[in-house]
Amino acid sequence: MPVIDAKHDIDNLTLTITAHFAAPVQRIWQIYADPRQLEKIWGPPTFPATVVQHDLTPGSRTTYYMTGPDGEKYGGYWDVTAVDEPNSFAFDDGFADADLNPDPSMPVSQCVYTFAEHDGGTHATYVSTFASAEALQQVLDMGVVEGSTLAINQIDGLVAA
Repeated sequence: MPVIDAKHDIDNLTLTITAHFAAPVQRIWQIYADPRQLEKIWGPPTFPATVVQHDLTPGSRTTYYMTGPDGEKYGGYWDVTAVDEPNSFAFDDGFADADLNPDPSMPVSQCVYTFAEHDGGTHATYVSTFASAEALQQVLDMGVVEGSTLAINQIDGLVAA
């Protein structure tokens, strides 16, 4: 399994997930840059993602929804803030309503995804920083660690295909 560690730090308001992939950095980057590949790994297997718009450039917005086993759709968005292809990108990650507009009643996290060469593959670090301990706890209670781990662990299958 690619995910080797997942930690939350209430004092520093962060959730950090670390993964190793048996694919080069450029290949992992492509997954996040291409909306059709991103769909295959963004949601956990039981909540597949559909990416509506995606442009991995600063100032752009990505919108998507995940469809649950019951058919209910859960919207989300990224506001891309920085890109250093193929090493890292940063974005504000939030929940969205049915029309894919940001839902101000839900937490937003600042995310930085970093990819580095490691033993012929990729060492990936996913850091999400929240505005408050309550916001971090809210997503922890929603199962973000389990869901993110299941989603990230799909990357090996995608690169092997």
